[in-house]
Amino acid sequence: MKIYVGNLSYEVTEEDLRQEFGAFGEVTSANIITDKYSGRPKGFGFVEMASKSEAEAAITGLSGKTLKERTIMVNEARPRTDSRSGGFRDSRSGGFGGGRQRRY
Repeated sequence: MKIYVGNLSYEVTEEDLRQEFGAFGEVTSANIITDKYSGRPKGFGFVEMASKSEAEAAITGLSGKTLKERTIMVNEARPRTDSRSGGFRDSRSGGFGGGRQRRY
């Protein structure tokens, strides 16, 4: 089961997450999300645990806990939505630009 971990300190490492969540069961992966340009952490990450019961115990046990001077948020991860389009519609569908189609 995949778990979202938010409000992380920039000093938290993936190994720190493995240790914290490892107290509740087997951690199969731990990832801290970083900015693709600067490489700096974005303040959240994901932990994947082997079983759902272990993951639920970790969520209950760690939500609201302080980790490196920050109170972390721990929830079940939601499925990713494809946000590459940014929510803008294609100009041919009348999304922006006055509502008339231009032909060149």
